[in-house]
Amino acid sequence: MINKRLFEQYSIDVDKNLKIKTRCPRPFDTVLIDKQGSCYACECQSWLPQSIGNLQIQDLSEILQSKMAQHLQSSITDQTYRYCNNKQCSWLLDKKPPKWKMDIPQRRIKHLRLAIDDSCNLRCPSCRKNMIFHKEGSAYNLGIKLADKVNDWLHNYDHPIQAHIGSDGDPFASHVYRHFMAQTPHRDNIKYSILTNGLMFKEFHEKVPYVISNLKELGVSIDGATKDTYEKLRLGGRWEKILEGLECMAEQKQKHGFRFILHFVVQKDNYHEMENIIDLGEQFGADRVWLNKIEDWGTMDDFGSQNIWQTPEYQEQLSNLISRIHKRNDRFIECPTLITEAVRYRNKN
Repeated sequence: MINKRLFEQYSIDVDKNLKIKTRCPRPFDTVLIDKQGSCYACECQSWLPQSIGNLQIQDLSEILQSKMAQHLQSSITDQTYRYCNNKQCSWLLDKKPPKWKMDIPQRRIKHLRLAIDDSCNLRCPSCRKNMIFHKEGSAYNLGIKLADKVNDWLHNYDHPIQAHIGSDGDPFASHVYRHFMAQTPHRDNIKYSILTNGLMFKEFHEKVPYVISNLKELGVSIDGATKDTYEKLRLGGRWEKILEGLECMAEQKQKHGFRFILHFVVQKDNYHEMENIIDLGEQFGADRVWLNKIEDWGTMDDFGSQNIWQTPEYQEQLSNLISRIHKRNDRFIECPTLITEAVRYRNKN
């Protein structure tokens, strides 16, 4: 049964009809697993917040074929998108959901997104208030249980799939994720993507050589392009160490050929470095730089002070960024949420 209160928390109108003819494949080919074992048929829980099952008490194969999964899929095939968060989903904000490559999708999971441990060696204000680190206790034990159940499922899954590691914690700081990567089955159909803060990559990448050699994408979150800004926003991080990490990542990219992406969360204390992060991406041979507007995850007491989007200073920086995008005439720079906010501001005025 649909939990309407849950959708109300995300301000999602479940009676809407978006009438979108392009059919998003995510509820058919993606599953996200959180640290409680809850599974979601989307790449982001806040975009489609209804759980389709729980890995603590169910097998993943059972969850993927559940009635709830099929019910959510029906909201895509009938073109209503009624359960989707069109105020946050980057695809719907851009009004360009990813397209199916066939008229009727095969219900095979292509993207397995793991958010099963929030351990991290940083405490960035935009993400958390305190340092979180599990290497024993109930949270750690549950994480290991979930990691093992996922690996057991992968061992018997024969179709091409990409396992996405991270987004809630750091894959190299987390004992749970390091266990998952060390125990993952060696099968040709499995590729990996990692999102990390980059500080422990140089130290630990050689301990999971199979995953690194089968990486499809490596993303690093770096919210500052100078020492002062980086160390202010990435609490616990050192500028010199992230530069060492970026150099090591660039070397591994040359060796293994994966896509290398920098992620930059734009906020009050770093918007003046938007062009600088582009320079940093070019310096270390990144394939793309993603700039996203900061979101309120309830970890900042003064989040209202982040509303810089209509200030002349920010508008000037954004204008410079857009000019640079036009000059490059490629997709090296991506900033969909910044563009959406700019369009909203322009329409109001």
